[in-house]
Amino acid sequence: MTPHIRVDDESVPDVPVELLELAVRRTLEAEGRQDVEISVALLPDEEMRRLNHEFLGKDGTTDVLAFSLGDAGGTVGDIYLGYGQAARQARELGVPLTEELARLAIHGTLHVLGHDHPDGPERLESPMFELQERLVADLMEDVGAG
Repeated sequence: MTPHIRVDDESVPDVPVELLELAVRRTLEAEGRQDVEISVALLPDEEMRRLNHEFLGKDGTTDVLAFSLGDAGGTVGDIYLGYGQAARQARELGVPLTEELARLAIHGTLHVLGHDHPDGPERLESPMFELQERLVADLMEDVGAG
């Protein structure tokens, strides 16, 4: 089975759809997964705030929410990227917005596949974050943006 990846960019203009699809595909390849169907939606802050509250009981916007929807014959997952939060983080980190969006797509994909990390600063030293950052670096180098 070949992975099926869909990026919904209707809510936000100028989304690097091909880069986000490639980010998800590369993550699936790195994890040896082909039996996956993933949708990625980019949402404004207000919608991310609502979803964060509704599903996680947290107030405020967030950068990524990922939901694994089951494993009957293959993993299905939905990833929501907070475009406004991603833009702010990109500015804070001094990286292009496209790189931060790719990072969040990879992060969400890893969550859908079952990876997790601790909360707080120690998350930056977790195996999931190390894998995420390696995938981001490889991707950005390969597309000529790193």
